[in-house]
Amino acid sequence: MYRIVFLLLSSICVLGGCMENTTTTFRLPYYNDADFTPIFILNKNEVAQKIPHTISNFSFLNQNNQIVDQKRIDNKIHVANFIFTSCGSICPTMTKNMKLISDSIGRDTNLVFLSFSVTPWIDKPNILKLYKERNKINNNNWEFLTGAKSEIYQLARKSYFAEEAIGFSKDSTSFLHTEHFILVDKTKRIRGIYNGTLALEMHQLIDDIYTLQKEN
Repeated sequence: MYRIVFLLLSSICVLGGCMENTTTTFRLPYYNDADFTPIFILNKNEVAQKIPHTISNFSFLNQNNQIVDQKRIDNKIHVANFIFTSCGSICPTMTKNMKLISDSIGRDTNLVFLSFSVTPWIDKPNILKLYKERNKINNNNWEFLTGAKSEIYQLARKSYFAEEAIGFSKDSTSFLHTEHFILVDKTKRIRGIYNGTLALEMHQLIDDIYTLQKEN
C-alpha cells in the first residue's frame, strides 16, 4: 500500500512540475506518524521543522555481549526489524530476506542492520550469536540486540512504529510481532516500511537504500 501511494504521489509531482525551482529534492518520503502517511520534502531546510520524529536513544546488548547504543547508527543508514530466535513462522523468512540485502550491499560500513529480539528474556547474547552463526551471517554491521522487554517494545512501537497505528496504541505488555522492515536515514528519520516476508519488497528496499546513499 505504501509503495503504491509513493509511486502515485511521485507521478503527480512529476506531471505537475512540483519539483521545479527547488534547491534539494528528496526522492523518498518521510514518515512522521504511526499511520505512515508519506510526507515529501522538497527542500532540506524544511526537514527539521516538518519531520520532528526521530528514532529515540537506546542501549542494548548485542550477540557478542557488547553494548550497542544510538551512536552505532549516528550518520548512518540503517534497517531495523523485530524477531525472536524460536519463531517458527515469519521470522526465518524475515532473516533470510534481510540476509539477501546484507549479502547484496551490506559491506558498506555506513549501512547498519539492527534485529531486535521480542523475546529478550530468552534471547540472551549467546543465543543470538548462535542464531547469527546458524544463519551464516558474517556481516559485522548486522547487530542482533537484546535487553529489557519494556525498552525494546517501547522503542519498537513509539520510535519505529513497528506495528503501525495499532501497535502505537497497544498496551506495553502485549506481545510484539511484526513482519515490517523499517528504513531509517542518517538523521534517524524513517524513510520506508516494507513487508519483510516478501522477497519482491526486498528488491525495492535495496533500491531505496541506494537512493538514500545518493541523498545529500
